[in-house]
Amino acid sequence: MSPLQWLAFDTSTEVLSIGVAAKGHTDVRTLAGGAQSSATLIPTAMEMLSQAGIGLPQLDAIVFGRGPGSFTGLRTACAVAQGLAFGADILVLPVDTLLAVAEEARVLAGVNDQPLTVLAMLDARMDEVYSAAWDWDGQRWTLRQPLQVGGPQHVLLPDAPRVLLAGNAFEAYGERLPAGERVQALPTAAALLRLAPSLFADGHAVPAEQAMPLYIRDKVAQTTAERMAEREAAKGAP
Repeated sequence: MSPLQWLAFDTSTEVLSIGVAAKGHTDVRTLAGGAQSSATLIPTAMEMLSQAGIGLPQLDAIVFGRGPGSFTGLRTACAVAQGLAFGADILVLPVDTLLAVAEEARVLAGVNDQPLTVLAMLDARMDEVYSAAWDWDGQRWTLRQPLQVGGPQHVLLPDAPRVLLAGNAFEAYGERLPAGERVQALPTAAALLRLAPSLFADGHAVPAEQAMPLYIRDKVAQTTAERMAEREAAKGAP
C-alpha cells in the first residue's frame, strides 16, 4: 500500500509553515506569516507540489491548522483549504493547533514511545493564553484538559508523571505561567503531517465546505451597532 499524500499548512501564528508529503518524501518550508500568509501560501504550496511531482487531485487530503490562533490567519487557512479542495474534489483534514504544538514539542523533546503529557499554550494576545493538555501513550494522543482561553495565571498544570509546557507564550507571560519543563514550539506543518495519518484513519477528514476555524474566544470585537449603542448609553449616564 502506497503512503498517503498530503499538503499541510498552518497560518495561526506569526509563522507560515507549509509541508508536502508525497511519494515517500516530505518537504517543509517556514516563511513569514501574519499578513503575508494570504499572498504567499498558495504560490508556495503550488510550487512545492510541482517539485514533488504531484497535483492537488492526487492528494488524500489538505491538512490545515484550524485554530485556535490568529483570527486573520485562521480565516486564511480555511479559505485556502476550502478553495483548493473544492477545485480538486478532495477532502480537508482540520487539526487543532494546540495538538500540533503538543506533537512538535514531543519530537523536540526526543520522546518516542514513552508516556508524556503536554500542556500546549499559544499567546492569545489581550493578556490571555489558549491552552489544552494532551496525553501521549507512545502511539496516540488523547485530550486530557479541554481547550480554553484565559489569563496566564489561570492555566492549570496537569497532574502527570512528566509534563512538558510547550508553545509560544513564555516570552510574553513568563512566570505568570505554571513552572516546569518548557519547550518553545509552534504548530508546524511537519507536526500536521505526522498527525495526519491517524486522524485520517479515525475519520476526521471532511468535505471542503466543512473547513471551519476553531476560534474558542467567543467575541473579540464589537459591531458598529454595539459601539454606537454603548456611546449613546454613555451620553445618558449621570
